Amino acid sequence: MVLEHLGIIADGNRRWAKERGLPTLEGHKKGLDRIKELVGAANKAGIKYITFYVFSTENWGRSTDEVSYIMKLAETRILKYAKELAENNARMLILGSKARISPKLASVIDEAERATADCTGITVCFCFNYGGEQEIADAATIAGEADGEITPETIRKHLYHPEVPNVDMVVRTSGEERISGFMLWRSAYAEMMFIKKYFPEMGAEDIKEILKEYEKRNRRFGK
Repeated sequence: MVLEHLGIIADGNRRWAKERGLPTLEGHKKGLDRIKELVGAANKAGIKYITFYVFSTENWGRSTDEVSYIMKLAETRILKYAKELAENNARMLILGSKARISPKLASVIDEAERATADCTGITVCFCFNYGGEQEIADAATIAGEADGEITPETIRKHLYHPEVPNVDMVVRTSGEERISGFMLWRSAYAEMMFIKKYFPEMGAEDIKEILKEYEKRNRRFGK
């Protein structure tokens, strides 16, 4: 059984920082640094898609300082990382709404995706300014206008980046056991795994453990 698409709900950055007496913002920076190692391990393991849930539409309710810091991190790091991915034949996709984000960040996102558009290796997705219910609502609206009817098939083809396949395994860090709106459509039959580690504590060995756990599962898809 091949794990083609791994989804990770990157949770616990703030708690990781707090328990170490560090500013909350340091947790986000450390979490971002973990992504490269996890992507490298996933690529080595033959995973075709890896998606990180990094900023939800609900996260706008956090403090102004924290949200501003996250947006600035995105502005300064997304394109830089996209260029690194391109050098390794890896693609970057950003799934989410451009509502509320700055024109500068929207432009950076577009440029990052263009920079990796021709890459054929692992696809690294970020759910950023993303809400699972909003994605389905947006797709249904487009389906009704473009196709004249709303069906599972028409919704599916109008999801954010519809070329991204369904998720095989959803992993949430930090010990929380819920999906918080992560890829609701694509995760309908995903296997679930909850890890007590905070996201900044994750590493390459965890990808191996995730794969071992996935191999134990019996996916019946309702049959």
